[in-house]
Amino acid sequence: MVDIFCVLLYYSINTNNNRKKVKFMAWTLNSDRPIFLQIVERIQMDIISGRYAPGQRLPSVRDLAAEAAVNPNTMQRAFMELERIGLVYSVRTNGRYITEDTTMIEELKKSVAKEKINEFLTVMQGLGYKQEEILSLMQNTLKGGAQ
Repeated sequence: MVDIFCVLLYYSINTNNNRKKVKFMAWTLNSDRPIFLQIVERIQMDIISGRYAPGQRLPSVRDLAAEAAVNPNTMQRAFMELERIGLVYSVRTNGRYITEDTTMIEELKKSVAKEKINEFLTVMQGLGYKQEEILSLMQNTLKGGAQ
């Protein structure tokens, strides 16, 4: 963790004086799974959440690699995977763009939402809650009330 902080600090100090300001969002990457897959998931989340709009140009491999504090080859591999699944396409000598297929993006969004809901339900059931109790807790939480 200290290494990532040092890289970001070094990059921030040495590049922000010479370039326009870059917005850094800490990328939390861990060693339990391949880094490029974690990057793919992060960019997918950025796409389905609207950070990147359909048809929008993605930052360059080097820029995103610096932001994420990873090797550009790792970022390139993630971009190739995003192209393979169809979320990103290349325009020769002009960079990579987000797909304009909004149906594909919505399907991915629904798929991720279902996955997150299933993870939540598994945790809640592990805590001993039954389905009705989970629904009641969720309704109370959404209404802003405590249990």
